[in-house]
Amino acid sequence: MPIDPQVPNDYSQAIALKVREEIARRRITRQQLAVDARISLSTLEKALSGRRPFTIATLVRLEEALGLGLRGRTDTNGSAMAETITSLAPENLGSYSRPAVTWIEGAYLTLRPSFGDSSAVYAYRTEIAWDEGTSSLAFRETERLDHAFTQWGQVSIPHQSGHIYLVTNRHGQFRLVVVSRPLISGEMLGILTTLQAGRGAQLTPVSTPIALIPIKKAKKVHFGRIAAGHAAYNEYSAALRRAVDEPFALLLSPGRR
Repeated sequence: MPIDPQVPNDYSQAIALKVREEIARRRITRQQLAVDARISLSTLEKALSGRRPFTIATLVRLEEALGLGLRGRTDTNGSAMAETITSLAPENLGSYSRPAVTWIEGAYLTLRPSFGDSSAVYAYRTEIAWDEGTSSLAFRETERLDHAFTQWGQVSIPHQSGHIYLVTNRHGQFRLVVVSRPLISGEMLGILTTLQAGRGAQLTPVSTPIALIPIKKAKKVHFGRIAAGHAAYNEYSAALRRAVDEPFALLLSPGRR
């Protein structure tokens, strides 16, 4: 019985990266790709994780399912040549490549309930961009009224959960934003977990809905505390309520289902 040849390991890793990018770009599951390519999910998972090199037969089926070439060019001996991977996030952030996440980069109007006025919306700006130093996406907040509490950190995009994590770690103290992948219109909705400053040195853990909305050049945005009566209040509060109403996040408490 003929043996299905395997491609070189370094080339297999480059192919795995390209396939993961296609899965993210097309917003399909690995299960769906395995079905379309007529291969087992286990075979696909092992190849994408690097535990087993791709075989030629698997590559042919993946090319047919995706409608693109994966085997690339060859050298004079007919051996596959891998592209050099220069921009790959660390494993603890999801091992994503820069080309796979460029669609997330940009400026976002960020909305959450105001901690000082429960009926108001707090609005500020969040920038997400590639950081060459950490080889990952990074975020930084601006346009905050409370400048002392401005946050910045790294962006984690694991393939398994289908969510995006904005992580702040300051000397072991964490703040975490968990949002959905961007919707068709670009919004990312989810939940923020942080510490609320109280009297004196008092800090209280809180979780609250959050919305990140792409800032369009032609669209006027407002930052700060947006209270009832403000021109943007109805629009901003509706966008924020959507995170819980649809729901993109659940806020649970005892006695509630």
